[in-house]
Amino acid sequence: QVQLVESGGGLVQPGGSLRLSCAASGSIFKMNTMGWYRQAPGKQRELVARMYTLSTGYYSDSVKGRFTISRDNAKNTVYLQMNSLKPEDTAVYYCNLNVGGFDYWGQGTQVTVSS
Repeated sequence: QVQLVESGGGLVQPGGSLRLSCAASGSIFKMNTMGWYRQAPGKQRELVARMYTLSTGYYSDSVKGRFTISRDNAKNTVYLQMNSLKPEDTAVYYCNLNVGGFDYWGQGTQVTVSS
């Protein structure tokens, strides 16, 4: 049984920063992809960033240069450092673990960017 537990969401002013964390527990194959998706009200869930176990991060164009994804493979934890936040970054952010094409999801954490 795999579980993903997210933390770090909240309310921040435009231009501010937040750091999301996601810890995976359970039986997890070492080589996997961990990442973050988000879903704004009335919109489809979209990829924000992802990182394979031994690789660099991939970012959507909308966050490139502002967000940084990182991993601690020993702890099965993925982080998302979000800087220069904009109101359009407001969404529920979901942690994702993909192993062999099978997806696991966290419960989601709300990020609200507003003055």
